[in-house]
Amino acid sequence: MSGQIRAGHPDSALALEYLHSLKHQRRLSPATLQNYSRAIDVLMGLHAADMKALEPAHVRRFIAVLHGKGLAPRTLALVLSAWRGWFQWLVRHRAWKSNPVVGIRAPRAARPLPKALSVEAVHKLLEEKPASGREVQDAAMFELLYSSGLRLGELVSLDVDAGLDLRQGEVTITGKGSKTRTVPVGSKARAALAAWLEVRDSLAAPGERALFLGARGRRIAPGVVNGRLKATARRAGLAEHVHPHMLRHSFASHVLQSSQDLRAVQEMLGHASISTTQVYTHLDFQALAKVYDAAHPRARKK
Repeated sequence: MSGQIRAGHPDSALALEYLHSLKHQRRLSPATLQNYSRAIDVLMGLHAADMKALEPAHVRRFIAVLHGKGLAPRTLALVLSAWRGWFQWLVRHRAWKSNPVVGIRAPRAARPLPKALSVEAVHKLLEEKPASGREVQDAAMFELLYSSGLRLGELVSLDVDAGLDLRQGEVTITGKGSKTRTVPVGSKARAALAAWLEVRDSLAAPGERALFLGARGRRIAPGVVNGRLKATARRAGLAEHVHPHMLRHSFASHVLQSSQDLRAVQEMLGHASISTTQVYTHLDFQALAKVYDAAHPRARKK
């Protein structure tokens, strides 16, 4: 894409006039003006005739062509916005009859799959033996994140005297939208939490109710949990960039692979819609595909 309006097009003068108005009336930044100029120049390269002849069908075809050339959906959305703005100006200030870009949207961006650790990697991460009170807490936090699929915010908001019932093996948390849910806590996490509760009081500031504590004995900050998990992952020799939400993803994908119960995983994650949870079915298929590629005689690579 060039950054200048091409000469010789029937509507190049109108395009320059529009860009002039953006610069002096709307006072857009030079970078934004450059983006508008490039987008209009691309349109002129795709449609060399008078723009009054442009139809919505042409616009859709042009977007398909650009997408086929590798432009990302986000870039195409910006291109469409620039085209739409130009035709809107032409309708308003030059009495053109219609805007052929109205209602046309860019292709949807592919939804990235959440990254999950393998079962083996999780075992490697969580098998480290705590050597200090802080590491005992780390073990309890990470076991609980993986055991119950908690969000980081839900983890740090837990109080020592509410929500956690080790005898029943459950934790009650308040998640997004102030919705409360109760989630099972596995045996490994219960043991790690019990070990932490034995030493917690000696590290807590007076009157502090938080279950998990920062360096000064007050409620731990989310960034501290993230940093502690990264350090633990490095010591465990994991190459992945491990963060707390990855343990939630790992919980969901591993439970789904074992149970095939999407509705139960939805409830445990606290998703309002099952469509949000369905992304983990793709993770499950990826695992199956890897097994297939490795084992099927007609799928193995030579």
